[in-house]
Amino acid sequence: MTQELIDLRTSILEGRYADALAIVDELEGMSKQAILRNIESFLVRMLVHLIKNQIEQRLTNSWVASISDSLRQIQKLNLKENKTSYYIKQDEWEPFLEEAIEAAIRPASVEVMDGAYNSFQLSELVDRTEIVITARRLLDLTYEHSAKTLPAIIDENLVQLPGGEEWKEGRR
Repeated sequence: MTQELIDLRTSILEGRYADALAIVDELEGMSKQAILRNIESFLVRMLVHLIKNQIEQRLTNSWVASISDSLRQIQKLNLKENKTSYYIKQDEWEPFLEEAIEAAIRPASVEVMDGAYNSFQLSELVDRTEIVITARRLLDLTYEHSAKTLPAIIDENLVQLPGGEEWKEGRR
């Protein structure tokens, strides 16, 4: 990016505004890709915990905190500077979820049942459709609620997951 900024400065100083605008477009594209990579990272993190929840049929404070934080970070990253539009629109999550769930299988295999399943075995056990539906429902919350109210709304929704009632009541 440093070279692009040097080229941008040079283009402006030399009056080559078309070149400068092309560099600005390139910088915008690089910025968007960086944001999408960060969103994907939080999406994979959330899916790892949803996979663990589905297979183990329980919910822990740690998983809730990780899912909630992932959603909060996705909400922040996804909202563009203008505060009125998004990098990923509400109806555009499918390809991101399909890619992220595959990426989440391997790290989840290390954690599910203390590593009892390798990634091949876990891949066979996971109901991807159910995970995607749950993830979509949770992601939709990031469009419908403010950053202030989102954590409480997420908790209310996580109670609906397997083991959610036990988690809420503090039972193990």
